[in-house]
Amino acid sequence: MFQSKVGQWYVVKNFTKPGEQEAVRCDTQAKLLERGCKAEEILSPPNSDTVTKNDRLSSTFDQQEPVQLAPQEIRLELRPGLPTTFPIHFKRVQGYPVDLYYLMDLSNSMKDDLQNVKGLGKDLFAALKKITQHAQIGFGAFVDKTVLPYTNTNKDKLQRPCDAADKQCQAAFGYRHVLSMTPREEEFKTKVTEQFISGNLDSPEGSLDAMMQASVCGDKIGWRNSSTRLLVLTTDAGFHMAGDGKLAGILEPNDEHCHMENNLYVKSSEMDYPSVGQLASQLDKNNIQPIFAVTKNVVNVYRQLSQMIPKSEVGELSSDSRNVVRLIEDAYNKLSSKVTVTHDNLPENVRVVYTPRCEHAGPPGENRGVCDQVRISFDVTVTADTCMKTTSFTISPLGIKDTLTVTLSTNCECQCMDPQVANHTHCKGKGRVHCGICSCSQGFVGQFCECSIGDKDEGTLREACKDENGVECGGRGDCVCGRCECHTTESGNYYHGAFCQCDDEQCEKFQNKLCGGKGKCNCGTCECNTGYEGSACQCTVSQEACRTINNTVCYGRGNCKCNRCECDEGYQPPRCQKCLGCQNPCLTKLNCIECLGFDQGPFKKNCTEACSKSVFHQMVDQFTLSSKQCEQKDSEGCWVKFKLDQLVGKDNYWAEILKSRGMVEIILTYIYIRPVAVHTCSVRYTAVPKWHSMLRKLKKERKTSFDAELEIRASSTWTY
Repeated sequence: MFQSKVGQWYVVKNFTKPGEQEAVRCDTQAKLLERGCKAEEILSPPNSDTVTKNDRLSSTFDQQEPVQLAPQEIRLELRPGLPTTFPIHFKRVQGYPVDLYYLMDLSNSMKDDLQNVKGLGKDLFAALKKITQHAQIGFGAFVDKTVLPYTNTNKDKLQRPCDAADKQCQAAFGYRHVLSMTPREEEFKTKVTEQFISGNLDSPEGSLDAMMQASVCGDKIGWRNSSTRLLVLTTDAGFHMAGDGKLAGILEPNDEHCHMENNLYVKSSEMDYPSVGQLASQLDKNNIQPIFAVTKNVVNVYRQLSQMIPKSEVGELSSDSRNVVRLIEDAYNKLSSKVTVTHDNLPENVRVVYTPRCEHAGPPGENRGVCDQVRISFDVTVTADTCMKTTSFTISPLGIKDTLTVTLSTNCECQCMDPQVANHTHCKGKGRVHCGICSCSQGFVGQFCECSIGDKDEGTLREACKDENGVECGGRGDCVCGRCECHTTESGNYYHGAFCQCDDEQCEKFQNKLCGGKGKCNCGTCECNTGYEGSACQCTVSQEACRTINNTVCYGRGNCKCNRCECDEGYQPPRCQKCLGCQNPCLTKLNCIECLGFDQGPFKKNCTEACSKSVFHQMVDQFTLSSKQCEQKDSEGCWVKFKLDQLVGKDNYWAEILKSRGMVEIILTYIYIRPVAVHTCSVRYTAVPKWHSMLRKLKKERKTSFDAELEIRASSTWTY
């Protein structure tokens, strides 16, 4: 149903077909047009983007806060699933301030490097002044945690961890901040000159500890708010990281907070090393770009580390650090020539793709975009996958303070031109029309408010429509007056059944045809045409391969489907003749053999009822059947011989029973002893079925007849 306005009158037309769910109103514009909805009657709210702050990009640095990213704020209103794209622009300001923090490994192996660094102040400042007139340099040093197994904890060794030949040596330490950011060259030279080598035991150093403190202790280091922040790490060794602290019994994880007192990291021996992820996060959060100036032996190690830390560079340091100034210049040029844009705090179900617009653009990416130019642009595409409350996230270039704040909301409501009629005729005069759908007055329900619920509440009526899983009409229909009105399927057929549980399109296929094209699908099961069978009507009806030599079908112990025997449990194909897992009939039919052949046993009183329908028998003097002979002891201890031949069916047998049963010949030998002689007597009994009880009786009689000790022995043989 859709609605149109003619003058001041609203004409409501039926858009949904009988049985269709109201959800068909929501579709692509092309599908709605195809179904007959006019273009002017389709409500399709577009995305909107509004730039709320767009300060002009700065050209040069003039002591004020420069603007390098535009716009700075934007508001998006999106329809779920519909992407919107807007441009952002970045321009690096000429002469933008640079803060460089020189973090040096002062373990014993860096002794010759320290001597050269003490004279680098002039060259470092000269190199930075080529970039900007607003440069500052700070200095820090590190070795490792002052606990075993990293450092010798002997009292004297803690105070002097260097070799005996080293006259100047400072006490062991983890990380020391030496000089806050300064623009004065002489101050840098003086402070660095005061530094001496220290020492430790193992090769990896505590460089990540030092980098973490230099990142999070911004007020002590002196990082400026508006500056390019460079952290230069120089070392000739690898690094300890999270988990290594366990070697010293340090289990407390690094908390990423500043713990510096009197310029020393005071939690070095209490807190574990940071993980690479923790360090990368803090460097990014504080817009610090690291430069790893390392010797040849560990270049590959730090290149792998650099891959996990965005906006970082690695340079090979000479063995005595003479090339460190050139190395810093090259690394800075690489960092400043490449701009990487990414985002923070991205909400769930929101996707962002960056498409660089520059000559040396990297590929579009969902996490970041990269351009190798000073002035660049990016197209940012944002998609909200679901409806959500107003939220926001930030976009910024890595290592740059400037940010773009994106405020995002979703448009999940259609702005319909609803008729202002309280009881619309389309709703049987019992409700309003809202976006083409009836909103019923109290006491009425249904697609057109056609159902009066009377004394019942709507919940009771809806309960009657729920299937065994508690789903109303199986999710395939509408509950109207306590009964399911089923929707149509995509092909135009209807779901059916009390709870719309059936459809006629989900049957098994054969040769890509529903029910093989030889039957009709009914509620998920194929009803085959005459002459066809099988789960997909894939077989012609035939029993030829199921016929046995006696012209039965599967010996009555299975069903013939698709010209093959599907045998009952235990019976084996191809024709269900033998049962490998069934009980031995010699045992299961013994009671019937005894009552039919000799009129005795457990079934004697109801032999006809218990056995006549499953065992057909004949008494014989000699067997004629070729089947296996059964030989079992009956209820009176006599041996019975018989043969069984299974007939058609599961429990039908023909039996030949041998007339004569086995007899027992018992020879009793009793010995009675008198004081002067031993006498032995033997008595022979034949065909005595219950000889055990007789023997016990005889023993008792003999013992009472003689005063002497009596011994009775019995032996038996079988005769037929």
